[in-house]
Amino acid sequence: MLGLAAGLAGLAAIWWFLVRGGTGPLTALILGGLGGLAMQRGRFCLLCLTRDFVRGGDPRGLLAVLAALATGLLGYLVVLTNWLPNPAGPGLPPDAHVGPVSWVLVVAGLSFGTGMVLSGACIAGHLYRLGEGSSRAPVSLLGAATGFGLGFATWPSLYDTTLREAPVVWLPHHLGYTGSAALALALLAAAAWPLLRRLPARPARAAAPDAATLLRAVFVQRWPAWSGGVLVGLLGAVAYLRDEPLGVTAALGGAARWVGTAQGWLPARIGGLDGFAGCATAPDAVGGNLVFVLGLVAASLAAASLAGQFSLARSSARQQLQSLAGGVLMGWGAMTALGCTIGVLLSGVMAGALSGWVFGAAVLAAVWGGLWLTRPRTGQA
Repeated sequence: MLGLAAGLAGLAAIWWFLVRGGTGPLTALILGGLGGLAMQRGRFCLLCLTRDFVRGGDPRGLLAVLAALATGLLGYLVVLTNWLPNPAGPGLPPDAHVGPVSWVLVVAGLSFGTGMVLSGACIAGHLYRLGEGSSRAPVSLLGAATGFGLGFATWPSLYDTTLREAPVVWLPHHLGYTGSAALALALLAAAAWPLLRRLPARPARAAAPDAATLLRAVFVQRWPAWSGGVLVGLLGAVAYLRDEPLGVTAALGGAARWVGTAQGWLPARIGGLDGFAGCATAPDAVGGNLVFVLGLVAASLAAASLAGQFSLARSSARQQLQSLAGGVLMGWGAMTALGCTIGVLLSGVMAGALSGWVFGAAVLAAVWGGLWLTRPRTGQA
């Protein structure tokens, strides 16, 4: 109960501190709290969900990711058709995560996916696991901050040689809203079809649950994977409508950039970086994202404590080194791709960005390959 009390007290303190700042910070806090609840109760981490399928043959986690993408895509469609009725014009949707597409994005995705396998979770996964008492999460996030610093250092050369001329492809520009949505939904359906065929048989229908059973299902038991996915997709659309695109790395990247600039390791201005959409990394542009992240962690702490899943887990020195190395790879990949699996993959695909699909494919390839290479071998001593 100590963790629950701390989580609720944290949310209350953040709310009290921010109500004077208007509806923006409060909206970010509420969205972060709901995001933390959905991720913790639904175990919404791309690595975990992919591992369930690769090593255990359970497709429900990957179907949850596809459900999140489909739900958010339809929500974005409603928002965008009202904000920008004619997608054929020269402009891009405001603040949407539509980034440059090149070999750099592919390498960033491979780096991020490899870092996920090494550290044991994506950045969003480590944030909600902070609320569960993970000892690997702080080390992984420290590594990610270091990786962001390395990303800022390598960005100028990548920008001058490749990213300056790389195409920024927003699919509705070329296919219209209807064509873009139809193509995206067809791809998601094609990915879902073989997974649906591997779903386990449904158990016999049980009697109608009583109130105690329902409360336990909501606050103690893990949620069905699809419910967490649908809620994350809805949050993605609402976040874009009310605040900013869903993402969890802007505050971390902004802090790393501030430290690097203050210490003289990074220049005050990094050419081309702030001209691209994505998870903001300017030190003065991360306030809302910081509130979102704090709400996410506090809600995860409260949810984990209420379910009896809060535990200060220990990890070995080898695991901590892997967490640090994986965090560095994730941080470099997230900075170079202008976001992580939440900001680039989810928010990008929802907005109709080709960059979201390319980054997602690269991340999934690295995760799939990493999980296969590190799978337990039968017959080993």
